Amino acid sequence: MNKYNSRALTTWAVEDRPREKVMANGIQYLSNAELLAILLGSGTRHMTAVELARQILISAGNNLQELGRQGIGELVRIKGVGPAKATSILAAMELGRRRAGVQHSDKVAVKSSETVYKIFHPLMGDLEHEEFWLLMLNRANRVLGKYKVSQGGLSGTVIDTRIILKKALDNLASSIIVCHNHPSGNKQPSDADVKITRKLKKAAEMLEIKLLDHVIIADKSYFSFADEGLID
Repeated sequence: MNKYNSRALTTWAVEDRPREKVMANGIQYLSNAELLAILLGSGTRHMTAVELARQILISAGNNLQELGRQGIGELVRIKGVGPAKATSILAAMELGRRRAGVQHSDKVAVKSSETVYKIFHPLMGDLEHEEFWLLMLNRANRVLGKYKVSQGGLSGTVIDTRIILKKALDNLASSIIVCHNHPSGNKQPSDADVKITRKLKKAAEMLEIKLLDHVIIADKSYFSFADEGLID
């Protein structure tokens, strides 16, 4: 059989196998392409998994943030990437987002809008659709939990204040912060954002729950209603 017809990781020279490099030196010494190759598992008839991984990274401008924005439709357009490989990449990116979110929110005390940004940017910073999240706090402003209220399209998502307040009550939250993203990159609040903030603040006050802030995340920047004096 032609040696170029089989490109699984196990057919390479030992020094070119990412898995063996992990066992010998540790995962932290692998390049982005080698890490991605482990997820892929195999390449194509004409490319090793590392070579295919390099092509995937090139398609994203060698930018992991940009790779995280890509959906399955974009990934499968890359020659050599089928639904299974694309799904593996998406799963890894999602795990990374969730791990980063947990690291920032576990028992942390929220003292500023920057803390909120650090909690939610890993979850929403590179999404191509809008998501609206709730952050629940105790009397010491420590995080009790976070909850995805809704998910929408490119330009908006439907918000139900009853769901938000029920979740806050169920978790015995003393105060709440809401956060959503703008995939467009424009951090300025829309008229709808202002209206829902006012509506939620008024409804929360009736239940003796304080709305501390509404943070809008737009890629690497954010807008805080509290910082701009739009909450009080």
